[in-house]
Amino acid sequence: MKTIITTSKAPAPIGPYNQAVLSGNTLYTSGQIAFKPETGALVLTDIKTETRQVMENMKQVLAAADMTFENVVKTSIFISDMNNFAQINEVYGSYFDDASAPARETVQVARLPKDVNVEISMIAVK
Repeated sequence: MKTIITTSKAPAPIGPYNQAVLSGNTLYTSGQIAFKPETGALVLTDIKTETRQVMENMKQVLAAADMTFENVVKTSIFISDMNNFAQINEVYGSYFDDASAPARETVQVARLPKDVNVEISMIAVK
């Protein structure tokens, strides 16, 4: 049994997928990029601002499932340039407590949707 999670406070999907799927107590999110949900515009000012928008989008998806970053057990971060890692990590890290931060991988990829610089997905458990 699965429940589709959706919110207008995060960007609408741009393909045949949902923002998140809840199966039992586990939430699987789709990757979020830096779309501003109110306008649909990409926020690509700089890598920190872009990462913050991604995390704020993810915050809204988690909230739609009655969860927070404290529920996150695993994240996947896809970046277009590993030279941006430190700045992305700084913003990403501000959303978690170091003592209970989730497991994670960070991977440099050749290209991301809409030519963004960072995409993040999460798994969370209630």
